[in-house]
Amino acid sequence: MSRIKLLAYLAAGGLIALIASERRRPLRKQCRPELPRNLRNAAMGAMCAAVIKTVEVPLTQRIAIANAYSPRGIAAWLPRPLRAVAGFVLMDYMFYLWHIATHKSRFLWRFHRVHHIDPDMDSSTAVRFHAVDMLVSLPWRLLQVRCSGIAPGTLSVWRTFFNASILFHHSNLQLPDGWDRRLSWLLTTPAMHGIHHSIVPAERDSNWSSGLSLWDRLHGTYREDVIQSDIDIGVADSRAAADLSLPASLSAPFKRIPMSVE
Repeated sequence: MSRIKLLAYLAAGGLIALIASERRRPLRKQCRPELPRNLRNAAMGAMCAAVIKTVEVPLTQRIAIANAYSPRGIAAWLPRPLRAVAGFVLMDYMFYLWHIATHKSRFLWRFHRVHHIDPDMDSSTAVRFHAVDMLVSLPWRLLQVRCSGIAPGTLSVWRTFFNASILFHHSNLQLPDGWDRRLSWLLTTPAMHGIHHSIVPAERDSNWSSGLSLWDRLHGTYREDVIQSDIDIGVADSRAAADLSLPASLSAPFKRIPMSVE
C-alpha cells in the first residue's frame, strides 16, 4: 500500500471516529435537523476544497519551494535546526491574526459570517465556508508562506495539522474527565471554540486560535468561563435564519450586512 493511500485511509478512519464520537458524547444539545444541515455544509465544503486544491495549494507550494531553494522569511533568520519549527509556529500565529481580521473588517465579515450563522456546531461546521472566502483569504495565505519562510515539507505538515484541528475543535465532542481543559493549554478544543461561536459578542470575541491555543493565552483573548449548555450557537442578526439555505448562504456576502440584534 502506498503512503498516500495509507494516509487517506487513516484520515477517513479518523473522521468517521470523530463523527461517531460526537454523537455518542455530545457537548451541546443540537437544535436543528441534522441531515439537511450536514448535507448543506458538505456541499459548501466541497466548493471550498475545489478552490483550495486548484488555486491555493499550487501557489503556496510554489512559494514554499522558493523558500527552500533560497532561505528567506523569518525562519531563515534562525539556525537551521529551528527553521521547520519556526515556519510551523509562524503559519499558525499568522492565521490567528487573520481570524481576528475576519471579524473586525466589515468586508471580511461578509464572508466569514456564512460560517458563523450555522445554528448548531459539529464537525460539519468545520467545512462550512464560502468558496469566495478562500479567494479573499488567498493574499494573506501567500503572505503567511512568504513571511514565515516555511519549506514545502513543513507546509504540508502544518496544513494537515490545521485541517485536523479545525475538524476537531468544531466537533460537538465532550471529552472525558477534564481532558478538554488539559488539552486547551496546547490545542484549540471543542469547548474552547464553542464559546467563540456564541451569539453573544463578548463571547464570540475570544478564543480566536485555530491550531495552537498559545496565541489566545499570550494575547489575553482566552476564556473558559462559559457553560457549554448555556451557549447559543450562531449569529444574532436580523437575517441569520433566512441565510441558512445553500442558495441564501452563497448569496449572503453580496447583500447588505445586517445589523446585530444584540
